[in-house]
Amino acid sequence: MLKNWIRPQKPERDELKARLKAAQDKLETQQMQLKDKKLPVLVLIEGWGAAGKGSAIGQIIKHIDPRFFKVFSMTTPTEEERRKPFLTRYFEKIPEAGKFTFLDSGWMDEITKQRLNGALDDEGYAQRVDSIRRFERQLTDNGYLVLKFFFQISEKEQAKRIGNLMDEKDTAWRVSRGDLWQNRHYDKCLEVFDRYLDDTSNPSAPWYIIDAKSKKFAELQVIETLCTGIDTALANESLAVPLLQNAFPLIKMPKLAEIELKDKTIGEEEYKRELKELQAKLRMLHNRLYRKRVPVVMVYEGWDAAGKGGNIKRLTGALDPRGFEVHPVASPEPHEKARHYLWRFWTNLPKDGHIAIFDRSWYGRVMVERLEGFCSENDWQRAYYEMNEFEQELHNWGAVVLKFWVQIDKDTQLERFTDRQNTPAKQWKLTDEDWRNREKWDVYEAAVDEMLQKTSTTYAPWHILESVDKKYARIKALKIVTAALEEALG
Repeated sequence: MLKNWIRPQKPERDELKARLKAAQDKLETQQMQLKDKKLPVLVLIEGWGAAGKGSAIGQIIKHIDPRFFKVFSMTTPTEEERRKPFLTRYFEKIPEAGKFTFLDSGWMDEITKQRLNGALDDEGYAQRVDSIRRFERQLTDNGYLVLKFFFQISEKEQAKRIGNLMDEKDTAWRVSRGDLWQNRHYDKCLEVFDRYLDDTSNPSAPWYIIDAKSKKFAELQVIETLCTGIDTALANESLAVPLLQNAFPLIKMPKLAEIELKDKTIGEEEYKRELKELQAKLRMLHNRLYRKRVPVVMVYEGWDAAGKGGNIKRLTGALDPRGFEVHPVASPEPHEKARHYLWRFWTNLPKDGHIAIFDRSWYGRVMVERLEGFCSENDWQRAYYEMNEFEQELHNWGAVVLKFWVQIDKDTQLERFTDRQNTPAKQWKLTDEDWRNREKWDVYEAAVDEMLQKTSTTYAPWHILESVDKKYARIKALKIVTAALEEALG
């Protein structure tokens, strides 16, 4: 893109001034439309060192109410950030509905720097590019406006600006060693930037190259493009998103009605013996996980009163409390509901060497949200693909992903509900919503069957825990977990 870029003609001074004023006024008006329509806008500003990225953001935000935007300068990832998936720190920064987020550099800067310093080989680069394409597409599919700008200046202009900054004591600090290296190796950087822009420009999130030689003209180009993008997004807000073909490697799963439950039992003595042995093994494996920096993500889904909590308790009883966290997932809070539905899970991923256990998970999108009308049909149909992508990101990061469906029959659930209702110490576990969900057993079962068929992949398979006998289910889960960790650790 950069090599074939044709520099736009800069308007005369009076025209530039008039167009800039009109664009600024329009942006001030649009921010209220964004708020009313709940349109989130993510603006990524990339470009050459000393191209004026930060100055441009500073001018743009003068025309937006401070309550409606956030600006982040994405520097080199910290040690803590490097211990999580590459996309985590960017997913964390996505805006709430009706607000702006401006990123002063971001995923392009991180990837191209790693490419230039040799930290990313061809395979690693291709994987990162695939991650970015998925990330940007998921945002735009879920109603985000993603605008990406690259600030272009010539080698000579960059050298001039660096020199001017370094001539003044008060501005010399703004010139980094990376800026100096970039200017000395301008052609090499140009090759990497050009390829990246080509690889990641797509119709829903294209790159806009900004002629940054003049600061005022650069500001005009960005604000006019921003205003046009907002107009287009507001006009297309009700359009359904095409569904992508599920091309992930799937494992065939049985329907819930086909799962035999009655003979899945274990004696008390055998249970105690196996529990002790498996917890001891898991304790040892947890230490090795930490030493080898292997992350683990576990998901528990299942019927109300199926025994998820007790199952999780037996797993965590063998773990160092400093190395795991259980996330009980309820209805999203307002600030969570105002973002992409996967945001609250991206922000709770473990560091490498740690374990995250989700008691309920992102699969609520295709169960309760689907059946209770909390999202559109297009939203939940699209979610199967998006969740497979999410788990693929975790797998590519090196995580062990384990997903459990805790299965009981309708009669067993009624017995447990009745026991909870009649036992004061257990009454808090039973809610009116549990009874309402029970009335929808058949439609929930159909939704779960579809979920299992479409999201049990080779890298993140579903495991059915037959839990009419809770002890049997606990031992089965421990066996699956220890076997998966042994395989991952070698």
